Amino acid sequence: MTTYDIALIPGDGIGVDVTDAALTVLNAVAEIHSFSLQSTRFPWSCEWYLKHGAMMPEDGIETLRKFDAIFLGAVGWPETVPDSVSLHGLLLPIRKAFVQYANIRPHRLLAGVQGPLRSDAFDILCIRENTEGEYSGAGGRVHQGGQDEVAVETSIFTRTGTERILRFAFEQARARRGHLTSVTKSNAQKYSMVFWDEITKELAQEFPDVTVSHMHIDAMAAKMVMAPGDLDVVVASNLFGDILTDLGAAIQGGLGFAASANICPDRSAPSMFEPVHGSAPDIAGQNIANPIAAIWSGAMMLDHLGEKAAAQSVLAAMERATAKGIGTQPGSDSTDAITTAIIAELEA
Repeated sequence: MTTYDIALIPGDGIGVDVTDAALTVLNAVAEIHSFSLQSTRFPWSCEWYLKHGAMMPEDGIETLRKFDAIFLGAVGWPETVPDSVSLHGLLLPIRKAFVQYANIRPHRLLAGVQGPLRSDAFDILCIRENTEGEYSGAGGRVHQGGQDEVAVETSIFTRTGTERILRFAFEQARARRGHLTSVTKSNAQKYSMVFWDEITKELAQEFPDVTVSHMHIDAMAAKMVMAPGDLDVVVASNLFGDILTDLGAAIQGGLGFAASANICPDRSAPSMFEPVHGSAPDIAGQNIANPIAAIWSGAMMLDHLGEKAAAQSVLAAMERATAKGIGTQPGSDSTDAITTAIIAELEA
């Protein structure tokens, strides 16, 4: 029997609730499909930061490196630790150290889920550049606190980083419906975004079977609301991808359905899987958080590990449960009830 070593980082708030729920489902499907998940739990979180002065130990990256995958709940407790500290102390270092340059977020309505749009006919795969761009962390502040204070934040776009995420997106489009939309703001950002557009056009020559569209970020935001069914694979820089995927979560019914994967495509290091709904401290521990985004992220992890049949089983069971109205409305079902319903569909 194959055993996969999983680094489990529940994090803060409802991250603990949904991680436990997802792991219950993943262990159930593992038993059905004759493999096992060996999880090691790490308490790295804002609570850890308050006790130790860091979001993870100095050897945290090397500790994680030996695992087959990382499964994360949610990180953040703004009342005690600024989001800028928690983000730059845990998530971004992991993404960068393990070259998880492809952030993948699927957007579609599950059966039984009512989204805010008139049309529910969309299936969008957003590919977000995950290690550089606007989140590179290049910059600083001088004359801090004074009238002459200056803050500089520099976006970093390398040919290597831009080319690899675009190539990855082209490959995803080729495997799906053959259409890629590249999102920039090249009319205003005449260096970085024009650079991105040029590389997109260069790579398009290698993928003649993929139709390419170029859109500005503002027009793309409107497109996702007005005609999401026209979209297949969408690729964007770190910041633009972050914004568009939250919009994608909104049109698919809310952040409770927003799954994601941070992929190291060459598998030289572990990839990380996480729901993107945040830690929601106000409802933590109340058994009311929707675990579907975490369970969906878990299915993406199984697929990445090569357990594709098990991943499909989880997605199918999840959708059969939502088709019966389970977990489709905020607060309508407890975390435990949704988890139990999905496991029942798996076993059925």
